[in-house]
Amino acid sequence: MTLVSRVFGFVRDMVIAGQFGAGLYADAFFVAFRIPNFFRRLFAEGSFSQGFVPVLAEYKSRRGPDEVRMLVDRVAGTLAGALFLVTVVCVLAAPLFVAVFAPGFLSQPEKYAVTTVMLRITFPYLLFISLAAFAGAILNTHGRFGIPAFTPVFLNVSLIVAALALAPHFTRPVVALAWGVFVGGLVQLVFQLPFLKQLGLLPRPVFAWHDAGVRRIMRLMGPALFGASVAQINLMFDTLLASFLQTGSVSWLYYADRLLEFPLGVFGIALATVILPSLSEQHADGDTAQFSQLLDWALRWVCVIAIPAALGLMLFAAPMLSTLFQYGRMSERDVLMSSYALTAYAPGLIAFTLVKVLAPAYYSRHDTRTPVRIGLIAMFGNMALNLIIIYPLSRLGVGHVGLALATCLSGFFNATMLYRGLRHTGVYQPAAGWAELGRRLLVANGVMAVVLWVGRGELDRWSSWSPWLRAANLGGWIAVAGVIYVMVLWRLGWRLRDMTAARPPV
Repeated sequence: MTLVSRVFGFVRDMVIAGQFGAGLYADAFFVAFRIPNFFRRLFAEGSFSQGFVPVLAEYKSRRGPDEVRMLVDRVAGTLAGALFLVTVVCVLAAPLFVAVFAPGFLSQPEKYAVTTVMLRITFPYLLFISLAAFAGAILNTHGRFGIPAFTPVFLNVSLIVAALALAPHFTRPVVALAWGVFVGGLVQLVFQLPFLKQLGLLPRPVFAWHDAGVRRIMRLMGPALFGASVAQINLMFDTLLASFLQTGSVSWLYYADRLLEFPLGVFGIALATVILPSLSEQHADGDTAQFSQLLDWALRWVCVIAIPAALGLMLFAAPMLSTLFQYGRMSERDVLMSSYALTAYAPGLIAFTLVKVLAPAYYSRHDTRTPVRIGLIAMFGNMALNLIIIYPLSRLGVGHVGLALATCLSGFFNATMLYRGLRHTGVYQPAAGWAELGRRLLVANGVMAVVLWVGRGELDRWSSWSPWLRAANLGGWIAVAGVIYVMVLWRLGWRLRDMTAARPPV
């Protein structure tokens, strides 16, 4: 279901790239969308989910259905009330948010004005999508992973319709995209409600700020605010600095990030979504051996999937961006500049996926302080690296690449420190076979890299092809490289059963 959602996301971005390119209005929309999206990932997918899921899993494991329903009702009421107030304040303060998150726009009156108008439309998305994440967390805790994973399709469809059907009717066509975000968020929430009713957990909201369960969740949310969302804070800081760079920089980073988000979303976030309830239940049951085994299972899959995915993004950055986005107003120069950013981002896919797996190992044990400490250090390190790297690269006309590279490096620091913490406390004990797995991955990725190097060619050749020819070549080379990667692993003795011995319970 996550894969289906991501495919629709690519269609959405192809439509937006074709209709609006990477110019002034595209930059404005991406900032207006990124600000509520930043808070969504910070609160809904970040701190709230990391605080709510372990507490809900504990209630489900140790308490009766009535107490579970009471917790759901009280969390729903408290969350909705707080989010409504935040949304009202943020809509009124939209000009201030644009000035804070994209101060470079202040010197461009039209860009600043249209961004402010769209932000006032998109900010209620935070309310809708946070409540949708709340509904999704309940479904995930009860093993219903497919429905929450599918719901982002509605946002993507809404934006596609807005870009193609509504945009021509607006004085500023790009404003239609903001309304697409608004409607998409509302539909995602409404879609999940019948499935909560099937579980007998459709909330009857009760504002209960002082409820013991609500307060426990809030205590866990506070530190998790940074620990789970360092990458998002870094991304917004990148946007802030990019607003001072040449027009197009925000869009170049956005398109590069979208390609990075595809494997991260299909695999990294999906894996983290699955293991958090499982780890929480193992911790609640006191089964430390199974806890470590589940974490080992997830880390092995990270290495098998994320390493070749990162390598593929690096070597095929320009062909992928050309095939997906180089239509209409998206120029070959835009593709080239975005490919530089993607090449710098790509190695970070490994780190970001590791963080998605390692952080839940802390949150499932109600330890939110350690990821916070590590995350804050990584965040400030990223900011410092941005300021150090961006200036010399700006003189070369590729300052946005420095932002991507700094984000990548800080991600590796974050992942390394999270891993060391789990090893130091003995929470995670690697199972046998890692050295052999590492040898197989080294050889298989090396052979795959050679295949991709041969197939990538020059950007102008890809640009000269028709869309269908580009897609056929891209799909063909990815398929060949993937098959060869798996065949080499198989020939070296890797088997799927080696990865499934510790899979999470269904």
